[in-house]
Amino acid sequence: MPLRTDNGRGAVRMAALPICVTACAAALLSIGLAAQDAGRGAPPAGVQAGAARGQGGGATPGQQPIEESGFRQIFDESSLKGWDCDPDFWRVERGSMVAETRPGHMPKQNIFCIWRDGKPADFDLKLQYRLTGAGGNSGVQYRSIERPDVAQWVMQCYQADIDADERYTGQVYEERGRGFLANRGNFAYVGDGGKSALVGSVGDGNELKKFIHSGDWNDMEVIARGNTLIQLINGHVMSVLIDDDKANRKLDGLIGIQLHVTQAGEKVEARKIRIKIF
Repeated sequence: MPLRTDNGRGAVRMAALPICVTACAAALLSIGLAAQDAGRGAPPAGVQAGAARGQGGGATPGQQPIEESGFRQIFDESSLKGWDCDPDFWRVERGSMVAETRPGHMPKQNIFCIWRDGKPADFDLKLQYRLTGAGGNSGVQYRSIERPDVAQWVMQCYQADIDADERYTGQVYEERGRGFLANRGNFAYVGDGGKSALVGSVGDGNELKKFIHSGDWNDMEVIARGNTLIQLINGHVMSVLIDDDKANRKLDGLIGIQLHVTQAGEKVEARKIRIKIF
């Protein structure tokens, strides 16, 4: 769904953001773009690497692909140790965390497999996921709280959204909260007590969709620093959010994998889940 903005205000301009917030976001976005470059792979045949980036076609100094270091595995790929979820739906299968539903075997509401070994604030989270099933829907929850007043294994707050139709995959969504915060392709801003508004673009949403491997394995990355969130899929920045809504934002919290209620059932798989905490 498109972002709705206050017609009286229009899009938030960069000049209206606090200088420190904008600078931090720019620095974090450069990290995301470096990962994006790393995920693009080799250029097409006949095109010299970096040829479009300046005379001589050499690699840009200081923007080499970032090397992964300092991460720790938080899923051992043989058990659900450290994770808390409904055993009626979740299991480990061939090195992956798996949740599966079918008509007649469905949770009453969206539930999650929750990582119990921390509530990280600033972090870099990486994993691989695969979602299958007509109308499938899932997501990676982070900086979240539990909602035992609703039911066990229910979570609320930021989600790196995933859906089988790839309509919402890559966006920043808030489960049981403010809803759509940064659509795929958008750099969005939420002011204190305000609604999500567009700052700029990180790419065309339909073009970014082409980098998503529908029904197959995808690499997801979530970068969280302060009030700035960056989400990537397969090395491409999908969405960026700066959240200054003090009453509703979360600066730390739980991580979880979502199993969504659907009509036909779905299968959610996750593996190689690792995190670097700052």
